[in-house]
Amino acid sequence: MLRAVEAGRAEVTGGVEPELYVDGLPCCDQMATHDLVRAGLLRPTQPTSFGRRVCAELTDDGRAALAAS
Repeated sequence: MLRAVEAGRAEVTGGVEPELYVDGLPCCDQMATHDLVRAGLLRPTQPTSFGRRVCAELTDDGRAALAAS
């Protein structure tokens, strides 16, 4: 999931429980998405609102997690 975000293939929605879309399709593991956002590994590239999709980006911690894997 983080590699898709790194490659610019992911979008995320706003809201308490954000959803991740990869290549326009909903990610099958939304619980993992929630965990990645809460852990501060990915975030929206711009302010968003409930249900509105925007591009996702890695945070510094997300880039570090990928570098360590």
